[in-house]
Amino acid sequence: MPIDIAFLAIAEAQQLYHWLPAALELARRPDVRVSILSPSDMILALVTSYDPEGRLNIVRLTRPPSRPDSLFRQPSRLATLLLNLSTIARFPTLVTTEISSAWLRRIPGFHSRLILIKHGAGDREGGYKKRHADFDLTLVAGEKDRRRMIERGLCTAETVAVGGYPKFELKAARQRFFPDDKPLLLYNPHFDPALSSWIKHGPDVLAALESLTGWNVIIAPHTKLARKVPAITSSAPHIRIDMGSRRSIDMSYTMSADVYLGDVSSQVYEFLIEPRPCIFLNLDRHDGSGDAFAHWKLGQVIERADALPAALARANDLQPGYVAAQKAAMQQSIDLSPVPASQRQADLILNFATAPKDS
Repeated sequence: MPIDIAFLAIAEAQQLYHWLPAALELARRPDVRVSILSPSDMILALVTSYDPEGRLNIVRLTRPPSRPDSLFRQPSRLATLLLNLSTIARFPTLVTTEISSAWLRRIPGFHSRLILIKHGAGDREGGYKKRHADFDLTLVAGEKDRRRMIERGLCTAETVAVGGYPKFELKAARQRFFPDDKPLLLYNPHFDPALSSWIKHGPDVLAALESLTGWNVIIAPHTKLARKVPAITSSAPHIRIDMGSRRSIDMSYTMSADVYLGDVSSQVYEFLIEPRPCIFLNLDRHDGSGDAFAHWKLGQVIERADALPAALARANDLQPGYVAAQKAAMQQSIDLSPVPASQRQADLILNFATAPKDS
């Protein structure tokens, strides 16, 4: 009998890249059957685009009434879980990247093992919820997050493990998005209203970006922000805006940009896979203390949008002074083992799935 492992794909598409490499790796293992469960045809189509050999077993869940299908707007997770409970519960091991699935623990007779793959790097306090404690095993990207999960009482040393950041294995190649060779600036505002530079200061930031000469600009907000605010528009020929597409989540932009401009998003680690200049916007004049602002040690921090041109002008000259901090932050946040993260996660999942329940 094959070992049945199911991945719950009930979250938005940006989370898919954190579990799909492990699912593909497991599907290549002998005597392992990997199923992908989702209520979204678009999510499932994105999954199968990475699986040309058809190794994954695709299971289309019943979709609760909701908006039209979309990569970035999924139906209620709780409604999806309850509506498809009989299908979901028949899998002995379930892997997910979202914590809504912890509600399954409250259903009498539910016995499947729950494995969580965290999709952040453990910087903001919002990444630590009580429901994290309901999972049997949690996989994190690096030692920093592992330590914080244990410190907060959400895991024990036995129920959390470092598995790396498998999204790097699916990263897009560097691309050219403009007809000329001007350097490329990526602006990636965060979704948290308390931390985002866009929600309160969008017009000032856009004006600063439109005024730039000698630069091309991609504006690609976090997809959660893109759902909350009106679409960003600009007629400037050197600006490209992406309010949510495959390119906004597959590292196309972070691999292609020369400079990163943002707030507090962990997407900065996807840019720093190769150390490059970063600029952070502190337009609300935060004091910069606390874990949420840890990234601000990795590049210039400016407090006015109109200070951007000068910051860009000196970015390359200042970059050597930030390389050591950037490399250290990556080492603490994402374990870059020579063994691919997909293999490490697959080993951890398979070992846990096959271990006796009372061990």
